[in-house]
Amino acid sequence: MKQATDIESWLNLTLIDGLGGESIRRLLIAFGNPAAILAAPMIALERLVKKPIAARIKQGADRNKITNAMKWLEDPANAIITLADTDYPAQLLNIADPPPVLYFKGRRELLQLPALAVVGSRNATPQGLLNAEAFSEASSNAGLCIISGMALGIDTAAHHGGLRGAAASIAIIGTGLDIVYPARNHPLAHKLAKEGALISEFPLGTPAIGRNFPRRNRIISGMSQGCLVVEAALQSGSLITARQALEQGREVMAIPGSIHSPLSKGCHALIKQGAKLVENTQDILDELNFLPLFHPGNNTEKKQTDPVEPSEDTVLLEHLGYDSVDIDTLCARSGLTAEVVSAMLLTLELDGRVSSLPGGCYQRVQ
Repeated sequence: MKQATDIESWLNLTLIDGLGGESIRRLLIAFGNPAAILAAPMIALERLVKKPIAARIKQGADRNKITNAMKWLEDPANAIITLADTDYPAQLLNIADPPPVLYFKGRRELLQLPALAVVGSRNATPQGLLNAEAFSEASSNAGLCIISGMALGIDTAAHHGGLRGAAASIAIIGTGLDIVYPARNHPLAHKLAKEGALISEFPLGTPAIGRNFPRRNRIISGMSQGCLVVEAALQSGSLITARQALEQGREVMAIPGSIHSPLSKGCHALIKQGAKLVENTQDILDELNFLPLFHPGNNTEKKQTDPVEPSEDTVLLEHLGYDSVDIDTLCARSGLTAEVVSAMLLTLELDGRVSSLPGGCYQRVQ
């Protein structure tokens, strides 16, 4: 474990305004450690960084920020993991821009597990949420720690599934670790801190700033063996993570969906570009050439294909299919009145088996 003085030196260096990760790594190569950098003469610093930045290094970081971070570290669940730590995620060391420090909260031993990134739309369909949760739980039970970004939708479902499995889940967030964003995920953040982990490269107090979220995506993919995209529109931020995964040499996988669903377009585009089409958890393990560390618990296919006992409402599913359809068409197919069809659709929607779409259309999701 690092001494407090070492941690304070890392904080003093990394909290200097305008000093980025690339410059910090260049300085570390030249001087060896943060304390030596902070003690270096101006003339030596100016050979590696611009003069205003060298002057800020000599001045040091805001003492209030350092004091706040040191106080935060008094909680044994909190840590700052630096490039000098032996348990700094090995996968991250191989990306182009590894963060000099990681603010960490939770179970530190999870950093040693192989990981799978699971990402997708914030406005996911019920089936997408079910897929994210089921695939994440099965992959976690196989020994892959599930990594995502704690956004609403697919990220949230992936974390819940990962936490239920044996290898738990880690959230890479785009704010300081003392801020929960989005606020409605406060219970999930608490659960991750206790049973999984939370990581941020951003200093404490950093608010939700738009540009920080695409930046943190490189850590989501960088810490993982591969990246699974569950649902994504063509302009989805999840495709940024997938692209970064490819640039980092990670495997990219996608779950296909209906050709009529906007949230399948991004996944289909990835598959056309060479991403692995995933239908079950074994597809993921095969693509990663991964042998399960624990019992795979791969019930994903079963959960999605188990027959449902027919009932008055589920009979309508036979006429609905997986493409969008309006009530008039369903009436024509089933021979039922509009009132009966509407009542059945409401029940099925409440059960999470049918999703309503714009324009008065419906789509089967189970």
